[in-house]
Amino acid sequence: MDPSIDQSSASADPGSKTTPIPAPTPEEKKQMASGDIPMRVDDSIKAAQAQESETMNKMNEIANATQLNDSNAMKAAEKVDDKKEQPTATSKPPTATPDKTNSEGQVGSSSVAASSSDPNKKDQIKELYEKIDKSTAPDELKGICKDRISRLDLIKKSSGGLSSTFVIEYEQTSRYINWVVDIPWNNESEDRLDLAKAKQVMDESHYGLEPLKDRVLQFIASLMMNIKNNKGRDNVIKAPILCMLGLAGTGKTTFAKTLADALGRSFQRIPFGGMADSRVLRGQSRYFPDAEPGAVVKCMIQAKTKNPVILIDEIDRVTDSARADIMGVLIEVLDPEQNAHFTDHYIDYPTSLQNVIFVATANNVAGVATAVLDRLEIIRMPSYNDDEKIYIGKNFILPKAMKLTGLLPEQLIIDEDVWEPLVRPLGYDPGVRGLDRLVTNMCRKAAMLIISGEAGTVRITNDNVKNFMPQW
Repeated sequence: MDPSIDQSSASADPGSKTTPIPAPTPEEKKQMASGDIPMRVDDSIKAAQAQESETMNKMNEIANATQLNDSNAMKAAEKVDDKKEQPTATSKPPTATPDKTNSEGQVGSSSVAASSSDPNKKDQIKELYEKIDKSTAPDELKGICKDRISRLDLIKKSSGGLSSTFVIEYEQTSRYINWVVDIPWNNESEDRLDLAKAKQVMDESHYGLEPLKDRVLQFIASLMMNIKNNKGRDNVIKAPILCMLGLAGTGKTTFAKTLADALGRSFQRIPFGGMADSRVLRGQSRYFPDAEPGAVVKCMIQAKTKNPVILIDEIDRVTDSARADIMGVLIEVLDPEQNAHFTDHYIDYPTSLQNVIFVATANNVAGVATAVLDRLEIIRMPSYNDDEKIYIGKNFILPKAMKLTGLLPEQLIIDEDVWEPLVRPLGYDPGVRGLDRLVTNMCRKAAMLIISGEAGTVRITNDNVKNFMPQW
């Protein structure tokens, strides 16, 4: 039989084994190079075909072995799962093992599969439902939130839990629900209804200001009378909206904090200085990126009660470009007939502000809209004369400054005749802010002398007072 026929038939059958043609010896290579032995083209082609057939056979064997190993591994995994689903009395709960990462910091597929099948991991949709059910939000708002969660669930089922559409929608929905849950819809702090205690708190922090203190005491008395004569009735008392009008340093901002302490309520502040957008107060629609509620709702969330004292500080200092918009929102916030249904653009649901006590401050009313002034009770903060400043300096400012610097009462003594030049170092000042800075600076210099060992007790007289005052 012709060997070439056998080799061609063998190469035609990829499953059959062939005998490769032996390679030429070095001597034969020399002869072939010199042309003594003619090169046989048919033999070289047949040898290449045989080598290719052998390579294919090896690849088929490797593929079959891999498939067999995979099927065996799957069967083994199914047996392990069956055993896990049928725990015995002596079986122990599996211990958690940390995820292993490869050299590129990526979690392996086995760890991902394990985390996705973790029974302790709560479902994201279920957690949102639980938050809404446990909250004190109105039932109508709960229904709106649950509709959003249902829509989120449909997106998850249609596009998958890792799709960009679901991730964006989940981020917006979860942030909205967290804000809704944090609003104190029914949480209300109990007022301190004690006229004597309230007057004591105000007298300890502020000297004078009798008209302002009388307004606060009148409001507390109306609360007490309402509770006494309307037991068991749902009667909302409209708090007065005070606006303290006066020059800088007369104690407007600090008195608002004292008012909250006298009533036992939480205190929050909204700075109006430089405010250039009404959305700071009312919030922005939640469909915008990074949208949040306005400052009014945020104050209630931070106070954790629906009846805090909110200070609208420097109501006249808003920018000219946004003055009309901001004053329009203020009308709804401050009007007792409208703020029962104040709607924040982000929450998009009415929030009651009837129990909130609003206190405003202003240096002048030229920049305040007439409609807003109509809803305010203006109380003018008086400027202090020299005698009042001396009294405030000795009984309020000095003890506070000594406490801040750590001085004991016997370590710093200021003579009586020193106070008169202290209240007017550079001329008349309507407030006491300049006096506060001057006395605090004197306490710091006294502390430095004591710490350095130059003096055990510092006494300030007319002879050395210039050493404790700034050199202008």
